[in-house]
Amino acid sequence: MLNYSFNLGMAISALLVCTVNLIYTFIQGRTDKTQNKIFIVIVCILICNSISGIISAYYGFYPNSPSAESFLRTNHYFYFITHTALCPMFFYYISSFSFVSTRLTGVRNSLIFAPFFITELMVFSNMFTGFVWTVDKNMTFQRGAGEMIIYVVALFYYLGSFNVLIASWDVISSKRRLAIIFFFVLVGIGVATQLVNKDIKVEILTEAVGFTGVMMLVENEDDRMAGQSGFYNRAALALDMKAIIKHNRNVDIIILRIKNLEIISRIVGGDETSLLSDILKDYLNTIAKRYNTYVPNNNTIAMIFYDESPEYIKKIVRDIYKRMDEAWDYEGSQVYLDSVIMVAEVPEQISGLNELFYMTDKPIPSNKTNRIMRGDDLNYIMKRQAIEGALSRGFVEGSYEVYYQPTYHIDKRLHGAEALIRMHDKELGNLYPDEFIPVAEQNGLIDEIDDFVLEEVCKFIESGIPQKHGIDNINVNLSVVQCMRPRFVDHIIEIVDRYNINKSYINFEITESIAAADYDLLSNIIMQLKKEGFLFSMDDYGTGYSNVSGIFSLDLDVIKIDKSLLWGAEKSESGMIILENTIRMIKQMNKKILVEGVETAEQIKLLEKLGVNYLQGYFFSKPIPMEDFLALISRQKKVSLSDSLVYNRT
Repeated sequence: MLNYSFNLGMAISALLVCTVNLIYTFIQGRTDKTQNKIFIVIVCILICNSISGIISAYYGFYPNSPSAESFLRTNHYFYFITHTALCPMFFYYISSFSFVSTRLTGVRNSLIFAPFFITELMVFSNMFTGFVWTVDKNMTFQRGAGEMIIYVVALFYYLGSFNVLIASWDVISSKRRLAIIFFFVLVGIGVATQLVNKDIKVEILTEAVGFTGVMMLVENEDDRMAGQSGFYNRAALALDMKAIIKHNRNVDIIILRIKNLEIISRIVGGDETSLLSDILKDYLNTIAKRYNTYVPNNNTIAMIFYDESPEYIKKIVRDIYKRMDEAWDYEGSQVYLDSVIMVAEVPEQISGLNELFYMTDKPIPSNKTNRIMRGDDLNYIMKRQAIEGALSRGFVEGSYEVYYQPTYHIDKRLHGAEALIRMHDKELGNLYPDEFIPVAEQNGLIDEIDDFVLEEVCKFIESGIPQKHGIDNINVNLSVVQCMRPRFVDHIIEIVDRYNINKSYINFEITESIAAADYDLLSNIIMQLKKEGFLFSMDDYGTGYSNVSGIFSLDLDVIKIDKSLLWGAEKSESGMIILENTIRMIKQMNKKILVEGVETAEQIKLLEKLGVNYLQGYFFSKPIPMEDFLALISRQKKVSLSDSLVYNRT
C-alpha cells in the first residue's frame, strides 16, 4: 500500500509539472519551430505517462474493482505505446535544435528510427505474444524479455542523443548544454532506479523535472531574441551559422543592409537599435519565417532559406528590391530605405562566420554600386579575408615598407617628403593603402602600422640624411583611430624621444574628415604636440563637408589642397573659381599652401601665379622606396649645385 501511495504522488506530481510546462509553452507563444513542436509532443507523452501512472496507482488501492482488469490491461498498452516513443523523440529534439536533423534524410533517417518502429510493433502485438509484459490472474504485472529490448533501444537513443550533444558542443550555447546535461543525469538516475525496482515509479517525475529545465533554458529563447520583433539577434545568428556549416547544410542567405537608417532615426525620433525591425517586421514575416530572420546589427537584416530553389530565391530578391523602392509607413511618417541586398550561398560563398559578418558589418567597397550583390560582386569578401591574413603576418615577414613622395617649393627646390605605407605580401603581392588600411582600422592593427611608419621616419631623420639634403620636414599621416587612442600624445612623444631628433622635422597630416569628427579633441591634440615642436598639415582639403571656421580654428601650419580642385580648375570656369577662392581664403588665414596632384608644367605655372607655397605630384615623382628616394634627391642636389655654379660664373 505504501508503494501505491508513493507512486500515486510521483504520478500526480509529474502530471502537474508537465501540465504547467505545456501551458507556459503556449503562453510564451513559441510553438512554430520544429523543436517547439517536438517539445510539445514530448510533454504530451509525459502527461499521458503520468495519467497512466495515476491509473495504475489507483487500481493498486482497489485491485478487486470490477473495472480493474480491463482498465489496467488498456493502461499498460497506453503506457508502453507512448513511453516507448519518448527516447526517440528526445533524440529527434536534440538533433533539431543542434541542426543535426538536417542530415537525417532518406536511408539514414530510416535506419536510425527503425529500432523505434520495431519496439512499437512489439508493444502493439503484445496482446498476442506476451513478449513485452504479462498480467496474471491476480492482475500482477510481469516483465517480459521484450521490455528489456525496449530498455536497450531506449539506451540506444539516449546515448545517441548524448553523442549528438557532444558532436554539436561548440554550436550550442552554454546554458543549453547545461540544461541537456541536467536532463541526462536526472533521467539516468530515474531510469536506473525503476529498472532495479519496478515498484518505485520515479522515472516519469525525473523526466518531467528534467524537461522543466529544458523548457527554461532551451525553449525559452530570450537570450536569442532581438528586442520585441520576434527575430533573432547576432549571437543566435553566429551559433546557427556555425551549426549549419558544421553539419554541411546547404542554405541561401539574403542580407538586407540599410544605408540611411541614422537619418531616418533622426526624422522619426525612433530608437535606432530596434527601428529597422519595427519598420520591416510585418513585411519580412511574409518573406521568411520568424525564426530564420536575424538582426545582426542596427541597420542589417539577415534571412536564411533552407531547401529553396534558385528560382525561388531570385523571386524573393526581386520582390524585396521592388518593395524597397516604395515608401514605408512608420508612426505617421513615410520613410524611404536606401538599401543594398546581398545574396550568398552556403558553403559555396560563405564557409565561415568571418565571411558572413563581413557581409553584415564591413563597409561595402566604393566601386560596388549595385543594389543587388551576388556572385562575383561578393568576391571582395574573400579578398578582404586574404588581406586580414596578410596584415596578421606582415610584421613577422617584414611585408611593410615606407615609401616617400617628395614635396617641392614653388620654385622647384626640394622641400620635404610624405611618408606612405606600402605592403609587399608573399601571397597577394603589392598592396596599396586604400586596400589594407580600412581593414587594419577595423581589426585593430592600424596602431601597429602607424607606429611602424613613425618609427621608420624617426630612423630616417636620425640618420642625418634629410638634413644633408636640405629637407625641411617629413609628413606623417595620422588616422582617426590613432587620434582616438588613449594617451595618444604621450605615446607619440615617447616614440620620437627614443631617437633624440628635432621634432620640427615631423609634420603630422590629418584629413579633413578626421578634423570634422571632433574639433575640440583634435585642437587639444594639436596644441599639445605643437608645444613639443611638431608641425601639422591638413590633408585632402576640399574633399569633405566640414565646418570651414572649425578647420581654421585649428593651429595648422600647412593646408594641402586636394588634387580634385586642381584638376577641376582645368576642366571648367567654375572649377577655376573654386580653386582661386580657396587659395585666396587660405592665404588670408595666414596658412601655407601645398597643392597635390601636380602633373604638368602648365599646372605649376598656374599655381605659381596663384601664389601657393609647395607642390606635390607625379610631375616630380610618385611615391618610391627609400633607396630610390635617396637616389632622386641626390641627383637633384647635384643638378642644383651645377646650376648654382653656372649662375655664379655668369
